[in-house]
Amino acid sequence: MADETDDQEALAQWAATNADGAAAPAAAPDWDAGEPEGDGLIGSERILNQDEIDSLLGFDLSDDESGERTGIRAIINSALVSYERLPMLEIVFDRLVRLMTTSLRNFTSDNVEVSLDNISSIRFGDYLNSIPLPAILSVFRAEELDNYGLLTVDSNLIYSIVDVLLGGRRGTAAMRIEGRPYTTIERVLVQRMVEVVLADAKAAFEPLTPVNFVLDRLETNPRFAAIARPANAAILVKLRIDMEDRGGRIELLLPYATLEPIRKMLLQQFMGEKFGRDNIWESHLATELWTTQMEVRAVLDEQQIPLSRVLNLQVGDTIMLNATAESLVEIRAGQIPLTRGRMGRRNHHIAIRCEAPLDPAAKQAVQKRLT
Repeated sequence: MADETDDQEALAQWAATNADGAAAPAAAPDWDAGEPEGDGLIGSERILNQDEIDSLLGFDLSDDESGERTGIRAIINSALVSYERLPMLEIVFDRLVRLMTTSLRNFTSDNVEVSLDNISSIRFGDYLNSIPLPAILSVFRAEELDNYGLLTVDSNLIYSIVDVLLGGRRGTAAMRIEGRPYTTIERVLVQRMVEVVLADAKAAFEPLTPVNFVLDRLETNPRFAAIARPANAAILVKLRIDMEDRGGRIELLLPYATLEPIRKMLLQQFMGEKFGRDNIWESHLATELWTTQMEVRAVLDEQQIPLSRVLNLQVGDTIMLNATAESLVEIRAGQIPLTRGRMGRRNHHIAIRCEAPLDPAAKQAVQKRLT
């Protein structure tokens, strides 16, 4: 009886709520008349318009408050530039900064400070589109790596170097004349500075691996400085050069394809790290190899005879050898010929006296088979 009383009270409250002005349930739509149930609704699902779809997929490529692109497109783009870290590369460029500080001081006869801003991964096409013009792009070749790199010198550093090398006053800002190509003098002075930087880069890589960087050409149009496909990944190193109240930036770009031949070396945590090698075990293995028992054969003669004759051999048959008592006997280790000698007798045993030194090629072949 208590349950029935509670149900009656709940029904009475619901009826009172509807009586106070609550909206009655909407009538079922007339599907024959083609009237939708509501704005953008099919049944109980809402239809997204084109703007909402583009916003969800990130096709508008709009930036949020933090400057980051949102949506599925941003996720795809971030995944494509997520590459492995190369710890040794940071050591190489830190060494490059120290070398450049000294060499540029000697080059300019001025107080030069070089600092490393950051090292990042970027697509090559995105980098070309982000270069602030005017600038000089130096294409250089890494001979041992058989590929190219890019060195960008911005306009502030160009005018600062020209001003310093041609005796400009200190404390005065370098005069910039926009809208004109760089003169021959400016290009020559920048080329000399680039050659100094490339020589320091060669010295920075020297403890890791010998790499010779050779300047190929200077360009002012990024389209003519294409050394890789736009979607290829690259390492971008930004360097800041300050000469008291003057200075600018140098950006060094190395595609991953250029660094691929030395990738294992760049993965090292410290200089000289050996991957999967144990020096103690190697020493023990070398010691044991010297005491390894090895079968050596003395071959008097070799002949090729028909198989039918071999199958018809009987006890007492004689095979004539093309050798005499004075013929040289070949000494072999398996199928590898070592040396030659003469057959004799010593203490009731047949012996071979070597008549020639061990063949170096045979020696290397035996060592290779043992290891």
